[in-house]
Amino acid sequence: MLNKALLEPEVSRFIKENQKKDLPSLILKGSPFENVSVQELATQIKGLKVAEKKFPELYKNPDIIYPPKLNLEQSSSEITAKYKASLIDGKAGIDITGGLGIDTYFISKNFKNFSYCELNADLAEIAEHNFKVLHADNISVHNGDGLAILKSSEEKKDWVFADPARRDDHGGKVFKLEDCEPNIPKHLKMLFQHSDNLMVKSSPILDITAGIQELRFVKEIHIVAFRNEVKELLWILNKDLSGTPIIKTINFDRDKVEILSGKFESSQAEVQFSLPEAYLYEPNAAIMKCGLFDILAKNTSTKKLHQHSHLYTSDKLIDFPGRSFKILEVKDFKPGDLKSYFKSKKANITTRNFPESVESIRKKFKIKDGGSDYIFFTTNMREEKIVIVCKKV
Repeated sequence: MLNKALLEPEVSRFIKENQKKDLPSLILKGSPFENVSVQELATQIKGLKVAEKKFPELYKNPDIIYPPKLNLEQSSSEITAKYKASLIDGKAGIDITGGLGIDTYFISKNFKNFSYCELNADLAEIAEHNFKVLHADNISVHNGDGLAILKSSEEKKDWVFADPARRDDHGGKVFKLEDCEPNIPKHLKMLFQHSDNLMVKSSPILDITAGIQELRFVKEIHIVAFRNEVKELLWILNKDLSGTPIIKTINFDRDKVEILSGKFESSQAEVQFSLPEAYLYEPNAAIMKCGLFDILAKNTSTKKLHQHSHLYTSDKLIDFPGRSFKILEVKDFKPGDLKSYFKSKKANITTRNFPESVESIRKKFKIKDGGSDYIFFTTNMREEKIVIVCKKV
């Protein structure tokens, strides 16, 4: 049950003032408040620390209540929630797996009425409180099974959103959609009786082909990355769908947003191959996940080093969705010659389409990790093993 004493001004002030302090030391001192336990204070301080980076809009509001750490970790970030919200809108929508309510809150801004459903009563109470202090008056909160609540609704929804729980009965992680709760593939028929459109969030490690087979009515797949780490896959489903899904990658980097899109399994564009030129490029993680490698080469007017190396090159520096490097040297992979070259060297190593691992290469040539040099061990268009020494642009 939500402890309203957490909202008293002196308690809120204490939480804010102690946000940067050592939490274990603070816990040992106990709670200075009669109606608030030290465990409750610790939960709010941890939540505030997470919110500062993950949910900046909530962080600014002193009346927000935070749930335990696990619920914070499982929640979408503000930046990925806003991206979801940019994809859908309508009169009526529903989130059948509400959680902390971050996705609900941002998506609801594009709807006249939006329903939040959550099985966990404590979490639903926290979310309801937070929606009120955020003035999200168009959200109705339902504590219960989202599928059952949707089934009992007489109003047809413009969109259904679901982020199925990816843990089994023993707390272990699962990623196949049929193993998640709720089992979306199993309930597709019922879901489409209540809405023509679904958005499903899945594990970033779910195989795209497997996801398409499980969900069947996939119109679009969005691979969302933050600072070159894939955070989630979004599946847009339409019950009248026919045709090949569109796949879109988006990487929110520090100072730019990198986007690439194309039809799934239609990445065969006319591609040029080349030996390394002046610059080398490595695609971001979202593109590596989607596999649109030929379309990437065509869209950026770069050349590939090899069909399976997934490294790109050009004579002049271009704006590329990934990491860019200035090539300093290109060497043949001849271990005897390379041992003296790499002696006492410090570098960041990457392998692409190469028979040896980074670990074995470091051990063989005694290369220490770090420094400003970047070394790529790869295969060129002539099927030759090569070593490319670079500096990051």
